[in-house]
This record gives sequence, structure tokens and C-alpha cells, in this order.
Amino acid sequence: MQLNAYLNFDGRCAEAFALYARVLDGKLDLVQATPGSPMAEHVPPDWGDRVLHVCLTAGNAVLMGSDCPPGQFQPAQGMQVNIGVEDVAEAERIFGALSDGATILMPLAETFWAQRFGMLVDRFGTPWMVNCLRPCTDAAA
Repeated sequence: MQLNAYLNFDGRCAEAFALYARVLDGKLDLVQATPGSPMAEHVPPDWGDRVLHVCLTAGNAVLMGSDCPPGQFQPAQGMQVNIGVEDVAEAERIFGALSDGATILMPLAETFWAQRFGMLVDRFGTPWMVNCLRPCTDAAA
């Protein structure tokens, strides 16, 4: 089984995923926009070049998304996308890159469980957690 986050946007999916691909050092495997698709002739002109589906692969993770039809977008609630890294500098780089135009919910800082942890809602409305856990130690050693 594979569980993946699927993000929805209000016409800014392509812009958001271009940023996510850069920040997460990922690859956009599929970007299907309305123009040129089989749906193009069946949607109203106000759909413009909305993304029907995008798939981003970063390491072993997959993040997917699309633009909602005009007027149907609802901001994300009750969820966050977690980015887990092993390196403090990488956590700081990612948090900094996602912070541009974001609402910071919890600044990136050391916590009792993590070398760095922070939460934000990026300029596209996606809620993120960046988590760089403390190294595990073997208490029996």
C-alpha cells in the first residue's frame, strides 16, 4: 500500500509544484493541464490552463495535486504535509524556501524531540511541518 498527499489549488497548482520540485529536489513526473487534454472541449473557458493532475517524486515520496474547478476550492484544514529530514541544514534550507510569503505557525527551532521543527502555511495555502528528529540512541548500549 502507498499513501500519498493530494493537494488542491485555486488555479496556482503549476506555480506551487514548480516551487515544491525545487525545494524538495524532486522531479515532476506528470503535469496535465486542461488545454491540450481530452477535457479541453468540455470545460468552460474560465478554467484557463488549470492543472488536471500533477505528480512530484522526491526520493521515495510522491506528492500529487491539481487545481479545483473555478469556485470549488476549499483551503486545507485539519492536515499538514510533513517533511522529515536527517540534516539540520537541510531542514533550515527547506523551511526557509517555503517561508517566502508564508504564514509561520511555529518558527523552525530545536524542540525536545527534534533538532529542528517548524510549521507554516505557504503562500499557496499548503500547511507544512518540517521535522529533523534527534538521532536515536540505543539505551541498552
